[in-house]
Amino acid sequence: MALRASTVTTFEAERTIQPIYTGGDVALDQEGRILATCLGEDALLTDLGTGEQLARIEGDGEILTSLSITPSASHLVACSRSLSMRIYALQRSEQMTSTIDAELVRTLKAHTTPVITAAIDRTGTLLATGGADGVIKVWDIRRGYVTHTFRGHAGVISALHLFEATGSATETGISAKHRKKHRRKSSSMQDEEMEDVRGDETGLTASFRLASGSEDGKIRIWDLEKRNAVSTLDSHVSVVRGLCFSSAENVLVSASRDKTAILWDARSWKVRKVIPVLEGVETVGFLKDGAYIYTGGETGKLRIWQTDSGREVTQGQDAGDEGDGIVHTLYHPNLDFLLCVDGYHNLVLHDLFPLSDVTPDTTIESLPVLRRISGTHDEIIDLAYVTPERSLLALATNSEDIRLVSIATEASNIAITSGGNYFGADVALLSGHEDIIICLDVDWSGCWLATGAKDNTARLWQIDRSQNSYQCFAVFSGHAESMGAISLPSNPPPAGASAYTKPLDHPPPFLLTGSHDRTIKRWDIPRTQASKADKKPARALYTRKAHDKDINAIDTNHNSTLFASASQDRTVKIWSVEEGEVQGILRGHRRGVWSVKFAPKDTPTITGDTGPAASGNRGLILTGSGDKTVKIWTSSKSSGCPVPKPPPPPTPRSPNPTDPTPQIVSAGGDGLVKIWDAPTGEVATTLDNHTDRIWALTAHPTTSTLVSGSADSTITFWKDTTSRTLAATAAASTTRIEQEQRLQNYIHHGRYRDAITLALALNHPARLLALLTQVVSTTPPEEGSWSGVKAVDEVLASLADEQIFQLLCRLRDWNTNARTAPVAQRVLGVLVRAYPAGSW
Repeated sequence: MALRASTVTTFEAERTIQPIYTGGDVALDQEGRILATCLGEDALLTDLGTGEQLARIEGDGEILTSLSITPSASHLVACSRSLSMRIYALQRSEQMTSTIDAELVRTLKAHTTPVITAAIDRTGTLLATGGADGVIKVWDIRRGYVTHTFRGHAGVISALHLFEATGSATETGISAKHRKKHRRKSSSMQDEEMEDVRGDETGLTASFRLASGSEDGKIRIWDLEKRNAVSTLDSHVSVVRGLCFSSAENVLVSASRDKTAILWDARSWKVRKVIPVLEGVETVGFLKDGAYIYTGGETGKLRIWQTDSGREVTQGQDAGDEGDGIVHTLYHPNLDFLLCVDGYHNLVLHDLFPLSDVTPDTTIESLPVLRRISGTHDEIIDLAYVTPERSLLALATNSEDIRLVSIATEASNIAITSGGNYFGADVALLSGHEDIIICLDVDWSGCWLATGAKDNTARLWQIDRSQNSYQCFAVFSGHAESMGAISLPSNPPPAGASAYTKPLDHPPPFLLTGSHDRTIKRWDIPRTQASKADKKPARALYTRKAHDKDINAIDTNHNSTLFASASQDRTVKIWSVEEGEVQGILRGHRRGVWSVKFAPKDTPTITGDTGPAASGNRGLILTGSGDKTVKIWTSSKSSGCPVPKPPPPPTPRSPNPTDPTPQIVSAGGDGLVKIWDAPTGEVATTLDNHTDRIWALTAHPTTSTLVSGSADSTITFWKDTTSRTLAATAAASTTRIEQEQRLQNYIHHGRYRDAITLALALNHPARLLALLTQVVSTTPPEEGSWSGVKAVDEVLASLADEQIFQLLCRLRDWNTNARTAPVAQRVLGVLVRAYPAGSW
């Protein structure tokens, strides 16, 4: 419930947290600063240091299948399912240094089937693309034409890598049974490619090789100068997912879903070593001048191997679930971090510094995580402000983890490898639940966060931003089904008390939970954190069979003596906190009740349909239901205001408890946030910035900023602009009064030019009509004047085109009325004479 003094209410979307990656390809420039990601059919460029969106490049209506950026970030190449390849020239905007101008320079039809993978050489000149038809093409990026076309693979091209040869490669890597067949193919292929001689124009292909892998498990090495395959590497038995070359070791590494990585000698193209990774590998590459190899795959483990010995350097890691699998890695030799992308669209930066201390016999733990970036937050189920300064936002995002996101107001040009404190930056991930988190709540201080999940447990988290510490304080287990509602007491302790000055040392006294098992439980929170060795579970102080169907929401009143539970059985029950006894039942909704909220302390009297409803000691109660209504309840009365769209699932919140006129904030399945005037039940304003249903709604405890989270993965921060709007309206009203007074003065003093010009500028037809009527009625009219006053004739003959158009529109309207038609005809006659046909 929002309490505001003004009948005029305005909000605007001040900031949003939106997805930056929803699956597909990713790319990174050589400085590690500009990140290119796929966002459906669009490409997004993001500053990895500040999180700012540099450019959003609209697609052609089809999902992107490949995305590449040159090392110097001069060009971006995007391929989509429409078979088109678009090349963009990138340049920093002169007007805004924090944006990039992307100019489309060419649109080409790359292949006859979608491009599956692409690779750019280190110079940013050549681009190799591989299609689903097994065809490979090499392009000159700047000039926009094909330099080479290679055929030979039997299936989808799954991996490409351009590199510079350091020794003469031979065909000895081809097995005897394939050698004759390979020579015949190479000969016919060379004859076919001879017509395309433009590849030599670049002068770069003489030492370049192209390695390609396909779903048939074969790898081919192509010589860009000879324009044929110099070797076929046939050792993998499943799709090849990664290729990388080390010039220092003169070795090519390949990785496959056959759970192996193979090192190939670049001089003979024979197998140098086979590394049994024992998991399907999706990506592979070299680190530290080829001294180490990294692999990432289906288990989500980033593993490091020594190149010379094939020994794994990283210690054993726990395997993740299917979505944790690594699907992409991004690395450049000059960077001190490695970026991994997992199946949940998370981008994780790993620190490479520990590799500096590795000896031939030592191992290290998994590479430390420097930063975690959420490509998308998926559906926002619930959210809340946390920390005493309310500088973080806790998000429940259709997963088993809570994400803590920074909402810092200013983004600084920070180091890429730092933790990141820009707006929208991921600060921490609270892991512990084993299933999707459904609900959360925060105490008065913002230091304690409670969460409930489908794993039938609730957890209490201690949030210490100053120490960068976010840990689980207690676990509450006892419900037979998943959690549906959770609540912490919201009343602060007395000012000056130790619990008030040091909230981190004093957890909330109790926790309330509601479950799909139709019971509510009160848990007394332990004063100290249980050790890991202490397996004794917390016990509920009491358990009550509360409703006949799922419990959707719980809220505690301002002094923590009562709490309310809302259920799918269409009722809301009021309970005493201490005894757990029912104090009242609210019946009236025709469908399940999704949300319930007690009014803040000192809420003023609200006059509803049945008279005044004083808040009293028990307080007013606000409920939102699937019957599309929001209701305000007292102990015996209620008043309802209709909500015109599907049910508002979140709990309505209280943006400002100091203004005297109550207002209500609700959100629903139509993706709209509505602010209602509580006494009248009328909509004060409607806020629209989402494309899907809104599941979460909260408000800053000390400001009027609203935050809404939706199933469209977008979080919108709504700034209260009522004061600014009122000030602007008052200023505009004052200016208009002054202008109208000036108009009267002009008319009084006979300054017709100024009067007519000002009347047109003010869009004041009544004043203009009165002025022209006075002129036309002048008795006697001035000699030689068509209007009656020569000065007016001169003014009408010197109007600007826009002013003439405005005047003609007024004359058209006046001419339809018998009373004003004579004036319109006289003025029209002046205009016709002043602007004859030949003058236009």
